[in-house]
Amino acid sequence: MPDELQRRGWVRFEHDTELAAWVTAAGPAAHRAVADPANSDWLRCRSTWFAGVNVLPNDATGAVAGSGPLRGAAVDAIRRLGLPADRWDRGQVSVIYPGYPQPRAGEPEAAFRFRRDRDAAHVDGLLPVGPLRRRLLREPHAFVLGLPVTEAGPGASPMVVWEGSHEVMRQAFRTALSGRPAEDWPQVDLTDAYHAARRHVFENCKRTVVHARPGEAYLVHRLALHGVSPWQPGAAAPEAGRMIVYFRPELSGPITDWLARP
Repeated sequence: MPDELQRRGWVRFEHDTELAAWVTAAGPAAHRAVADPANSDWLRCRSTWFAGVNVLPNDATGAVAGSGPLRGAAVDAIRRLGLPADRWDRGQVSVIYPGYPQPRAGEPEAAFRFRRDRDAAHVDGLLPVGPLRRRLLREPHAFVLGLPVTEAGPGASPMVVWEGSHEVMRQAFRTALSGRPAEDWPQVDLTDAYHAARRHVFENCKRTVVHARPGEAYLVHRLALHGVSPWQPGAAAPEAGRMIVYFRPELSGPITDWLARP
């Protein structure tokens, strides 16, 4: 499995009894987080997307609502890669509803078209900073782990990943950061390198739909270009929407690990 992650930039794990037990126990906490008025600001795109960043109240072991620590084949694979598998960030509860995407309040037309036509494709950790929204490396994640909570069909806005894009991005960022001291990396404007590499990926890498069910999981390389596809007419999903918990812990070592680690 680690070899597949390195080659394609993502890997899917079959149904796992330990993970399924975690989802069964943690699922109600995820639903409560979505319903909590304190999290209402995460509802976007005309109520078709609940972004839910870090709203799951899990502890560093991944335990929430009596679920016990996060375990299973996906966690074992992460550990074999030498990446953090025992100090989890608070999970993102991402929910998509029928009709996604719709324009966000104040969103420029070009930005909405990119969301609709290019799946809002992005690399996690590059945050848009300042009025010009220049991309800076502010969150050097170790990986993205997706854990479906609700049963939804493949047309219910699944994640999409561009296979092999992680190595395109790695080379682009390595070039852009070459010769810069590590302490300066969070201030280096990566926007132009990022956009050029993204265009290359769109033209040369395979766009793959990643669909999974509760008890299954998928692991995405931190440098892989990925996004969320539009909701397809007639797609099957419960009233609660297509709900996935994402974990994106940050690397604990030097920021240079963002490019150097597997």
